[in-house]
Amino acid sequence: MLAPFNIPGFLRTQALFADVDEAALQRLAMACRLMQVTRSQPVLWAGQTCDAFFIVVQGQVRLYMAAPNGNEKVIELVGPGQSFAEALVFLERPCPINAQVLTDAVLLQVPRQALMAELQLDAGFALRMLSGMSRRLHGLVQDLQAGSLQSGLQRVVGYLLRDVDPDQPGAAVVSLPAAKATVASLLSLTPEYFSRVLHELEAAGLLEIDKRDIRLPEPAALARHAANQR
Repeated sequence: MLAPFNIPGFLRTQALFADVDEAALQRLAMACRLMQVTRSQPVLWAGQTCDAFFIVVQGQVRLYMAAPNGNEKVIELVGPGQSFAEALVFLERPCPINAQVLTDAVLLQVPRQALMAELQLDAGFALRMLSGMSRRLHGLVQDLQAGSLQSGLQRVVGYLLRDVDPDQPGAAVVSLPAAKATVASLLSLTPEYFSRVLHELEAAGLLEIDKRDIRLPEPAALARHAANQR
């Protein structure tokens, strides 16, 4: 059983719902469903109709595409406080991606029907949804550009430094949110190449590996090393 959870309060933490009036927030909250999902369980399947979007309360979700030959490409890793499938709820066509939880997770399901009702009542809500989806699209385009224009080493370093300011003095610790093979797929690299780059950087004294925790003794030096690669 899930512990009592303040759905209206949680929705309020989302940028999408930050300016929604209290009555609308309560209506949305009443329509939402809290889901407890066990590790490796699918949430969305390619080919199904998507009638809700999801906000991660706890755990980690991977969004991926699967080829007929069984190969998979991770598109995004979604963690607590982040959402996914917002745009898909408005597509009246089969879902193009799969979503699977990587750990035991708690998700908040926001149904399409409730969203459509609020969109019809509040044009500002519609604009906020468009803004949120545009930011996600911009992030995915940036990831695509990085994967196309940067070397494998630069992609790895860029990922490690994504939440680190190299200009700030001192060491930093980055925790990989998923298995190395999953992160490698996200970066369009093979697991073997991803591991090799990490160990080469470790041998150069630019990082220290402790399972999923990676310590960066001097982030600025790591950034300079990647910038000097051709």
